[in-house]
Amino acid sequence: MQALFTYSACMKTMQYTIRGVPDRLDALLRSRARKEHKSLNTVAIETLGRGLGVADEELEFHDMDDLIGTWIEDPGFDAAVKSMDVIDEELWK
Repeated sequence: MQALFTYSACMKTMQYTIRGVPDRLDALLRSRARKEHKSLNTVAIETLGRGLGVADEELEFHDMDDLIGTWIEDPGFDAAVKSMDVIDEELWK
């Protein structure tokens, strides 16, 4: 009993047990933890904080990170959409 008391007394943070986590939520939390190289616990706490509007850091999105560095110049595409860069002055009167 002494060891349990000592262990509990030295803990500075609250501990929760959350039951009934839906499969989809579990998968998303675990996926984010892997992507960000963080523990599941850290990601869950950060997500709860953001959801309650008390996040410690600015929200940063990574949903398009896989596209970074993949741009391929395509002159044919550029020529095809060039007309979209023209402003019709009549429409702005």
